[in-house]
This record gives sequence, C-alpha cells and structure tokens, in this order.
Amino acid sequence: MEYAIGLLLAPSVFAFAHFVGLARDRAFYPTVMIVIAAYYVLFAAIHGSGKVVLLESILASGFTLLAVVGFKNNLWWAAAAIAGHGVFDIFQHLLIENPGVPVWWPGFCSTFDLVFGALIGWGLLRRPINQS
Repeated sequence: MEYAIGLLLAPSVFAFAHFVGLARDRAFYPTVMIVIAAYYVLFAAIHGSGKVVLLESILASGFTLLAVVGFKNNLWWAAAAIAGHGVFDIFQHLLIENPGVPVWWPGFCSTFDLVFGALIGWGLLRRPINQS
C-alpha cells in the first residue's frame, strides 16, 4: 500500500506545484529536497537517540548540500538528489539503525522520491525552470 500511495502522491504533488505556480520558482525543488532529507532526523529525534540524530543529520547535510548546489547552479542537481534519496531510502536501514522510522516509510518515501525526481527531470527537459 505504501508503494501505491507514493506512486500516486508524487505526480499529484508535481501537478499541483505546476498548477498553482510553485514550480516556477527555482527554490521550490531544492526546498522539497531539504524537507525530505530532514525526515530521518525527525524520526531519530522522536525515538530520542542522540547518536542516531547525529548520524542522520550528517547524511541529511549531504542531501541538503546537493539541494543548495541545485539552487545555486543547476536544478538537475536537486532532481538527482531527490531521486538519489529514493535509492537511499531503500538502503538506509543497512547504514543506520533508526528505530523511529515507521515500517512503511522506506517503501513510501523511496517510491515518492524516485517518481518525483524523474518527474522533475522530465519537467526540466520540457521547459527549464527560471534559472535567475
């Protein structure tokens, strides 16, 4: 079920962002990436493990850095970071034991991120977002 929700929600968010005009701003997708990266830190904080918060923060900082590079230089970096986070979701449990992560989260988030990242790439190919 979590895969189906991710599969339906990603195009819905993408379409909504385009319909209301959020996607016209080059800051939108990098901001989405920063929020996505923060979730595992949130899950660690909910569980209350300082060590896991630190480890998740280090990983989230890498994705945040890619979002900033995407914002400052080329939005393809933000698209790649979001899709890359989808791959990270699949393997996150092998890197860090974060008991705060809901059982369904990796399936949902990996599906959402991979589809959303692909849609951003498709959108950049069709009509580049304002680069100024």
